[in-house]
Amino acid sequence: MKVIAKNKKAKFDYHIIETYEAGIVLKGSEVKSVRLGKVSLSDAFAQVVGGEVFLFNMHISPYEKAQEGLDSKRERKLLLNKSEIRKIDGKLKNKGLTLIPLEVCIKKNLVKIALAVAKGKKEYEKRGKIIEKEQRKEMKKYL
Repeated sequence: MKVIAKNKKAKFDYHIIETYEAGIVLKGSEVKSVRLGKVSLSDAFAQVVGGEVFLFNMHISPYEKAQEGLDSKRERKLLLNKSEIRKIDGKLKNKGLTLIPLEVCIKKNLVKIALAVAKGKKEYEKRGKIIEKEQRKEMKKYL
């Protein structure tokens, strides 16, 4: 399994409750761009729409040699089992939970995306984590 892109802010901004792995529907030139690592998950999110899961705002740079001009931030369908979609949809009905992508990877020549049902952190929780990190750095200096 080769990791192509990670959502670095996801674990900082959210409490991860449960993770899923899904396939993603891409056009031919998008697959080539993903293999080259031209993917960004910074503002991406997923939603259940009409019994299907779609990924929004995932940026895939256009492949240079491609003839067709695809929208780089178009919505993309995710491939999950019906039981997984129902489970995710049930969890998202709870207040404050969202579905976010964690990473894009290539597994057995297929592009996969790791999704997480997550709850947003409060501002004071983020500050506390930053303070802990700084304290650990200082402790390492003195040891």
